[in-house]
Amino acid sequence: MIIAGGGPTGMMLAAELRLHGVQVVVLEREAEPSPVVRALGLHARSAEVMDQRGLLDRFLAVGTPHPIGGQYGFFAGIGKQPPEHLDTAFPYTLALFQPIIDRILAEHAVEVGAEVRRGSELVGLSQDEDSVTVDLADGNQLQARYLVGCDGGRSTVRKVLGVAFPGQDARNEYLLGEMKLDVDQETLTAIMTEVRKTQLFFGAGPVGDGLHRVVVPAAGVATDRRTAPTIEEFREQLRVTTGTDFGAHSPRWLSRFGDATRLAEQYRSGRVLLAGDAAHVHPPLGGQGLNLGVQDAFNLGWKLAAEVNGWAPESLLDTYHDERHPVAAMVLDNTLAQGVLMDPAPGPQAMRRLMSRLMDFEDVNKYVIEMVMSIGIRYDFGDDNELVGRRLRNVELKNGRLYDQLHAGRGLLLDQTGRLTVDGWDDRVDHIVDTVDGSEGLDFPAALLRPDGHIAWIGDNNPDLFTHLTKWFGTPVN
Repeated sequence: MIIAGGGPTGMMLAAELRLHGVQVVVLEREAEPSPVVRALGLHARSAEVMDQRGLLDRFLAVGTPHPIGGQYGFFAGIGKQPPEHLDTAFPYTLALFQPIIDRILAEHAVEVGAEVRRGSELVGLSQDEDSVTVDLADGNQLQARYLVGCDGGRSTVRKVLGVAFPGQDARNEYLLGEMKLDVDQETLTAIMTEVRKTQLFFGAGPVGDGLHRVVVPAAGVATDRRTAPTIEEFREQLRVTTGTDFGAHSPRWLSRFGDATRLAEQYRSGRVLLAGDAAHVHPPLGGQGLNLGVQDAFNLGWKLAAEVNGWAPESLLDTYHDERHPVAAMVLDNTLAQGVLMDPAPGPQAMRRLMSRLMDFEDVNKYVIEMVMSIGIRYDFGDDNELVGRRLRNVELKNGRLYDQLHAGRGLLLDQTGRLTVDGWDDRVDHIVDTVDGSEGLDFPAALLRPDGHIAWIGDNNPDLFTHLTKWFGTPVN
């Protein structure tokens, strides 16, 4: 298996494949890990993902849980307190700079046996019915049964495949970077608080080493956003937006980003698949990009491993596109909507005031927060039971925690009847007889969970269970 791209999506996918014994090579163009702080933390669903694999303690040890809401809000900067009962055991954002997230995921991937080749760039590929051949920048080639492009918004894999990437070009652009500011934190906070009353696209916060991460609207959309802004351009836009340039100097890095939104028409072409930013790009509003990519990998990993290991039911791999493409479309929609609501023009501000009033209704507030945190997702499995298709939160069992049973990345039958069996599938599915704590507010006889924690079936009889075991985990072994 070859993965192009060693960011959080690629490393999460590599680790998931290794849990199932699949040999993995990760090709990362950059020779050294990036120090750039683009993402700022993990949302609730990503925290669940890490907990399901026994990794959450590593992130909690270096991150800071922040309650959802607060002064700057969670959706378009609208400050609302979260509802009391969110469907998660982790009702917070775990503040953590992306380089730390990258490091932990890379360490985990290597620990479980992934091979990571830094300074190795994919420049071409070809495929036939049995394999994919990858051309490298150094003139060498690699061959594998499958290739996954996790190589970012300018994905070489996607471009070589010729997969359409429809959407809209950037209409607005912003400058983002890390630099030193000659201003004390109290003054910076006071200015930022005042400016953000009308300009929500400005922000500045410390990131360590005496540096601040600063974002400010650009003067216009650059012809080529790959050309980094100068520090003088940054100072000028700070003066335009805030009335001062804060004495900005000594940048570690400077970049541009826009509000372009694009979504790959298909996530799979033969033996090549796309995940993360290679499959979707959108404005970074709500901090959803890194989280969306990690969750793509979590959905794809076990399915791709099942295909490689020979037990995947027909069309299982195609459910990756069927399930994740609509999720990305929803993220594109909500980031575009947030961008409109953050526009200081009178019309968008009227919409913002209306949205703020609507979010005073608990059901609306809950819907918006669970949408951004990705805990409101329900895949369509063709079942009327409202729990089927949703992931099951980390419920307390009589004999422990649910997520402790999912570390191996296998399916799980949570059986509260004691009358069911997974005989024939026990090489792929674990079976525990236990009961859910009554305070969890869940009432079902038994639930079949996929390796990603989504509920595939609820019921109480073996024949129906066997049908769903076959659907998701293939034919039984006699």
